[in-house]
Amino acid sequence: MGWVPDNVIEATRYSHQLGIFMHLATTPPFKVWCGINDIPAGFDSIDPDGSVYLGAGRLIGIPNLEVLVNGAAGSVDFTMSGIDPATGSALLDSIPAVRGVDLFIGLTTLDDYFQPMSAIIPIWQAKASHVGESSQTVTGDTNPTLSLALSVVTGEPTRSRPSRAIWSAAMQKTAVSSTDRFCDNTARYARGVQPVWPHYS
Repeated sequence: MGWVPDNVIEATRYSHQLGIFMHLATTPPFKVWCGINDIPAGFDSIDPDGSVYLGAGRLIGIPNLEVLVNGAAGSVDFTMSGIDPATGSALLDSIPAVRGVDLFIGLTTLDDYFQPMSAIIPIWQAKASHVGESSQTVTGDTNPTLSLALSVVTGEPTRSRPSRAIWSAAMQKTAVSSTDRFCDNTARYARGVQPVWPHYS
């Protein structure tokens, strides 16, 4: 068995019933999945004992999940829409501090009873930045609704901290390890020099 269990790989050959899960490591953790009912599940290596993940509703779309490249990556907003204002206000008042909290996105396939076929497989990690709210203009007899959004970024920076424009050798040695030489040639790239990479047999 590799990173993805064999039964999950086999299930994806004939089924597209995916469960997409979000684990926000606040105190207590905020755990939802893109579905209707609440289901028990465990996040592999993050939430091994498992717990109940709340159904956040039907998945309309998912933003592009970028990884940190050269110290910079765009922010991503996860949005829940159609919330009545009273519920949204109560939810905003009860949300714990999210800045700098780890966010994990994972998935697994669902069986015929819409239950997870394995532990949730983590595929993406980010840091939460802030929570936002918005509402559309109401006309006629339309009921007002609220949209809540969680902004997250990959890597260390959040919106209140500027992201690194480049990742220099000095930054790498300070942030990772004093003996790390991964970024020793970045200055040569900036001058347009093509470093010769070693060939290992």
